[in-house]
Amino acid sequence: MNDVQPTLDVAGVPSSAAAAADAQDFAVPAPLEAHGPARIIAMCNQKGGVGKTTTTINLGAALAEYGRRVLLVDFDPQGAASAGLGIPAHELDSTIYTALMDSSVDVRTIIQATSVPGLDLVPANIDLSAAELQLVNEVGREQALTRVLRPIMDDYDVVLVDCQPSLGLLTVNALTAAHGVIVPLETEFFALRGVALLLETIEKVRDRLNPRLRTDGILATMYDGRTLHSREVLQRVQETFGDDVFTTVIGRTIKFPDASVATEPITSYAPSHAGAVAYRRLARELVARGDVA
Repeated sequence: MNDVQPTLDVAGVPSSAAAAADAQDFAVPAPLEAHGPARIIAMCNQKGGVGKTTTTINLGAALAEYGRRVLLVDFDPQGAASAGLGIPAHELDSTIYTALMDSSVDVRTIIQATSVPGLDLVPANIDLSAAELQLVNEVGREQALTRVLRPIMDDYDVVLVDCQPSLGLLTVNALTAAHGVIVPLETEFFALRGVALLLETIEKVRDRLNPRLRTDGILATMYDGRTLHSREVLQRVQETFGDDVFTTVIGRTIKFPDASVATEPITSYAPSHAGAVAYRRLARELVARGDVA
C-alpha cells in the first residue's frame, strides 16, 4: 500500500480528521452550583505504556480547570501518578495501601493537595504491591477500594483511578468501585490484541460484582498521523468499537514526558500545546456525553 503522507495540523492529526473533530467540538461546560456525589472512573488497560497515567493526570487537571472537584487515586504500586504530580509517595507513611489494609483509617487523612486548584491525589508507593496477596483471604476482598472511597463521595465530582497494567485483584477492586471505565489504547497493532480480554473482564465484573459498571469509552492515544500504521489502527478501532471510541484523539508528543519530569500536568506546563488542547477537549467530551457532571 502506498504510504502517502497526509496534510497535518499542529497536533499531528491528518487535516481531514482534524476538520471532522472540529465539527464535533464540545462546548465549555457550565459551572456547577454544587459538588458531588462523585462518579468514579477507572483508567484501565492491562497493557503498560498506553497512556493510562498521562490520561489520568491530564484529564483530571482539565476537569479541574472547568471547575470540577477531582480526586485522583494512584492505584499502581509504581506510583507514577504520584510522582507525576510531585508527591513524594515513597516518603509517606500513609498511602492508599494503608487505607486498604486498615478499615479504621479515614482516606481524608491520606489525600494530598496538588499544585492544580481543585485536583487532589490519594498517593501510592511500592507498599501497594503487597495488597493483592494480603487481600486474597479477606471477606469482600473485591470491595476494599469501594469501602475506602465511600466517605469522600460527596466531596468530589469525579474520582479517576489510575490502575496498574494488570487484570489482578487491584484492578478488579477498581472496576468494582467504578461507575465507568476509560480504556486508553495506543494506536499500535499489538495494543489491540488485549482489548478483547479486558472487555471480557469488565463484563464479568459487571455481571458478578458491579451491575452499574459501564464502558465510558476507548481513547486512542500516542497517535502519529504521519504514519500509515497509526492511521490504519485508528481506523480499525473506530470500525470495531464504533460509538464507544471517543472522538478526541491524543497525539504522540515529547511534551508529555517533559511535563512529567516537571511534575506538572501538560495543561499547566504547556497550556497552549496540542496535548493540553486535546485533554481539555476530552474533558468537554466527557461532560457532553454525561459521563461527568
